[in-house]
Amino acid sequence: MNVEDFMISDVVVIHQDETIGTLLKTLVDHKIGGVPVIDDAGKLVGIVSDGDVLRALAPKQQTHFDFYAMVVSFEEEKTEEKIMAVLKDTVKKIMTKRNLQVVYSDNDFNESLKILSHHHFKKIPVIDDERHVVGVISRGDVIRFINRQVMKKLK
Repeated sequence: MNVEDFMISDVVVIHQDETIGTLLKTLVDHKIGGVPVIDDAGKLVGIVSDGDVLRALAPKQQTHFDFYAMVVSFEEEKTEEKIMAVLKDTVKKIMTKRNLQVVYSDNDFNESLKILSHHHFKKIPVIDDERHVVGVISRGDVIRFINRQVMKKLK
């Protein structure tokens, strides 16, 4: 079994220069939790998830030291103002760009299973030799694929 046997090839992607507001609309419209991020050449440069958006919106922690104690506080910001500011930022600012885990369509099924389980990722981009996104694999895709294979054998 290869990755191409169970990957989704109709992939939703987003350009790194799109706004986070556009990203949110994309995630909601497609009912997904993350997307591969591409550059002007259509090549994979990162991945962004709903968790990245939440981290961008979270209050920033500050540590204050005085003579007697260390105090941790959170920035007091107006939530709505913070959201509006973050929505104007680009996807490039919050996407994961280092240590991207990818697979190729001709990789063995076990390779993707190993990455999903070891790194606790929800999705893995499937790329070609030129780093163009040709598919995506999610944990749900793997579970459905395994279920179909098991059901075939039980019949």
